[in-house]
Amino acid sequence: MAVNDPIADMLTRIRNASEARHATTVVPASRLARSIAEVLKREGFIADFEESGEGVQRHLVLSLKYKGKNQQPIIKALKRVSKPGLRVYSNRRDLPRVLGGIGIAIISTSQGIMTDRDARRQGVGGEVLCYVW
Repeated sequence: MAVNDPIADMLTRIRNASEARHATTVVPASRLARSIAEVLKREGFIADFEESGEGVQRHLVLSLKYKGKNQQPIIKALKRVSKPGLRVYSNRRDLPRVLGGIGIAIISTSQGIMTDRDARRQGVGGEVLCYVW
């Protein structure tokens, strides 16, 4: 089945695996997916990720993180903001704050994929891909 929005597909796979308390989830690999996974790992939302497969069959295996005895997911919610039908851009002065700074916004900038905090620090704006908290 063709996927029209690979970012939304990735976020949905992470959300579903997290709610089902799976240790890992598999998403199709791309440079964008790898960059988003790097940001999620750096910010502590996922434990690790690795790329496997060859050629067209490449995919990322994301290791999810949980906390406490009841294994509560670290990722409470993932929300896709900029969609193929309605792109959302933000300049450096209007970058969103997710839950007052508790969550992160993942921004696609000319400097690469980064969090809203990093984009503010570097003074760049871009496309608001998603919110994670």
